[in-house]
Amino acid sequence: MDRRRIEARFSALVRENRFTIAVVFPLIGAVMFIAGTEPWVPAWLARNPFLIIFGTVVMRSPLVAGLLPLIDRRAGIALLLLTVYTYLIEFVGVTTGFPYGQFHYVLELGPMLFGTVPAGLPVFFFPLVLNSYLLCLLLLGPRADSRFARFAASLAVVVVIDLVLDPAAVALRFWTYPGGGIYYGVPLSNYFGWVVSGAVAVGLVELGFDWRALRDRLDSCEFMLDDMVSFVILWGAMNAYFTHWLPVGVAVLLFVGLRRIDRFDFAVLRSVTASR
Repeated sequence: MDRRRIEARFSALVRENRFTIAVVFPLIGAVMFIAGTEPWVPAWLARNPFLIIFGTVVMRSPLVAGLLPLIDRRAGIALLLLTVYTYLIEFVGVTTGFPYGQFHYVLELGPMLFGTVPAGLPVFFFPLVLNSYLLCLLLLGPRADSRFARFAASLAVVVVIDLVLDPAAVALRFWTYPGGGIYYGVPLSNYFGWVVSGAVAVGLVELGFDWRALRDRLDSCEFMLDDMVSFVILWGAMNAYFTHWLPVGVAVLLFVGLRRIDRFDFAVLRSVTASR
């Protein structure tokens, strides 16, 4: 079976299961996290790192299926460099405190490289950057012709996404900042760090992919941003549970952005599943 046929089958599988992937999985994840926090189920089950990775991989599948047809040699090299950079910046961050501030992992999210950073880190890191870039291609409209606009907007969205992610992750004890921080236990240095690390990551995406081809793919692949739908549901729900209302408000803004470009419609997601 050739590559194009595999890609087509993968896309069909994702399309036929959009509601399950984009809505059911993050809701199950939120319920499991809450059940483990209360605790209604054993923590080893609610926060099992391999279950977390499995659920994350499933929720990432729309992004992967959307990108696969566009990964050529240049994009492959960019993703390889991004992988190396992801491990490097996280290792430096954990061991030196630069650029995010002092932090360390509390929950081992699967196998840990050198006992320091998760081996599956790219699964968690890549979508922050790629989804931000894709979202901005649609939100910017004609202004997407400007490289500076694409770069600046994507970097801003990366930081916005982490405004939702980090407070809930810290509350769940995925990782912690020993010195605490004014933003729900997260220091401002973390967000200055994301400006630094995010700039390099967005730059690699910009150099590795043809932005016009990405936008064309977004037009023909309606589920390509479903991973961001999952993110808003899961982390918006977790922040609501912990009464982190500012991150909830930021998640709502992301929801509005997705609605604006017609990428967050429960009725459409349900109808796709029901029509199978």
